[in-house]
Amino acid sequence: MTSGAAMNSAGPAADEASLTDHLRHWAEHRPQQRAFSHVAFPDGASGALHRTLGWRALDARAAAVAARLATVASPGDRAALVLPQGLDYVAGFLGCLYAGVIAVPLFGPELPGHEGRLAAVLADCEPACLLAGSTATPAIRDFVRDRRLPDVPVIPVDQLPLRWHELRPSGDGGRPDSSPVSSVEPSPDSSAGSRPGWSPAVRPRPDDVAYLQYTSGSTRTPAGVMISHANVVANARQALAAFVADPRTSTTVGWLPLFHDMGLVLSIAAPVVGGFPSVLMDPGDFLRDPARWLRLLGSYEGTVSAAPNFAYDYCVARTAPEDIDELRLDRVRVLINGSEPVRAGTAERFHKAFAPAGLDPTTHCPAYGLAEATVFATASPLDEPLSAVACRADALARGRIEVTTADDGPARLTVLVSCGTPVGQELRIVGADGGALPAGHVGEIQLRGPNIGLGYWKHAGLTAETSGFGAEEDWLRTGDLGALHEGRLLVTGRLKDVLVVDGRNHYPQDIEETVQSVVPLVRRDRLAAFGVTRSEAVGEELVVVAEHRRDADPTADDLRAAEHAVRAAVSARHGLRLGALLLVPPGSVPRTSSGKVSRAATRKRFLDAGFGPR
Repeated sequence: MTSGAAMNSAGPAADEASLTDHLRHWAEHRPQQRAFSHVAFPDGASGALHRTLGWRALDARAAAVAARLATVASPGDRAALVLPQGLDYVAGFLGCLYAGVIAVPLFGPELPGHEGRLAAVLADCEPACLLAGSTATPAIRDFVRDRRLPDVPVIPVDQLPLRWHELRPSGDGGRPDSSPVSSVEPSPDSSAGSRPGWSPAVRPRPDDVAYLQYTSGSTRTPAGVMISHANVVANARQALAAFVADPRTSTTVGWLPLFHDMGLVLSIAAPVVGGFPSVLMDPGDFLRDPARWLRLLGSYEGTVSAAPNFAYDYCVARTAPEDIDELRLDRVRVLINGSEPVRAGTAERFHKAFAPAGLDPTTHCPAYGLAEATVFATASPLDEPLSAVACRADALARGRIEVTTADDGPARLTVLVSCGTPVGQELRIVGADGGALPAGHVGEIQLRGPNIGLGYWKHAGLTAETSGFGAEEDWLRTGDLGALHEGRLLVTGRLKDVLVVDGRNHYPQDIEETVQSVVPLVRRDRLAAFGVTRSEAVGEELVVVAEHRRDADPTADDLRAAEHAVRAAVSARHGLRLGALLLVPPGSVPRTSSGKVSRAATRKRFLDAGFGPR
């Protein structure tokens, strides 16, 4: 292979190459290769609808967005993406980067239960315009007016003028590998690599803000993390190093929302940097039928995907045996498990259920990350089975990792899953005094590397409190607790979520696992454990709010039996006294826009008697 061919296969060589530099490279060298696909499942349709853009077509669409942005915004202004999941979202995001406009990945007002958060974020970021789909534009204008937000232009991305044919379906929902490489071709009057009448006035610098990644708000009010052009490319490269063995034979398949940090980096940034295809589907389509995701995973060679822990249990519960017989999961390369606590039992159930479909147990890859680090921080090594550590529960409560065995019984141990080692960055564990702790001691996780964001948008005080933003010599305070064991990270919980009773730490996710394991009525991963202080004499008490299963209608006797079982289990396993257990209807426990349970919001609703009389 010649050096030129090597460069063409590897992308731009410059250390300061931006995401759009990589996009331009692939558009020039692989113009008709499949780049991004969106798979929809229309109601009443017999199969899936595949829409695909090649690299040159994607570049043209991004350039069209940039050209329109240049008429309403200046470099450094913000553009909020309130688009549905799909190809227009990808083009809108990359178009912002081409124009030097700061992208704000968000969602439309149709996302149920999150209208207040959307309004708060729009007020915070003060966008110069909104990027939307044409069918949703009237509703978005109404939303802006009803919430008394500033009236700014709403740009329908799907109606921007292009010298390209409109998208058209590829195939009839059959196996995507048999469909054309690209279902979008240039019109006869367009020249290869040309852009429709736009060129950047000023090329963004590596340290300029590329986008604002608003945190999910599970423990505090959402804040926009400023991610630079250099940050996102660095983290994309770290993701490639951790999860993609060979970009030439890899495809990402994702249903995670593109406004979520993991969805954005894994499904947009990493494929653009690595030059390999990305397949998108709607989160709602996954929730309606998780087998759709599983079928897509088996439709490509070397698939890489990610999901929070609950999704793997959800697949087990909602996939019929006859569907499993049709899957080809031997083609799956990596399944990342992150965004919420990774449970060893979940991985075991998932792989037992889907082993008949050829799923290799080494595909399961626990990882740790956060928006302030763009997203990815640590990952388990590829091709290794999941590593779980059984720790003495009493030692963990005192801040120590002491390995034990199952012989001690479930009441005396806590199982923690290893989230691997840092990828292209540094990690340390520190105590309350700020000093580094040795292996086996629990403290705050701190990070340092080229992927650490620049700070919080308009929140200088919060940025200073977190520290480590935008300074290579400083460490980022993550607010997460963990320990190093045999060189690998064990995440124990969120610093602000920990319950401290009688001088011992208790982690809510451990209590939640206990509750859902002893009460069959409880919906898995739809509960929140937290502490409340009723009086100085009593101190902090444990409260658990849990949704009951959709197919259940618990009686008063059921509620009493559930409370009795939880009280006994929590006392035996955690040495805690249960203050209250509330079983509430499905959908009652507040969640963040990315689907995680918000303990802070649940606690506030409980204190405000939002679940009824206490």
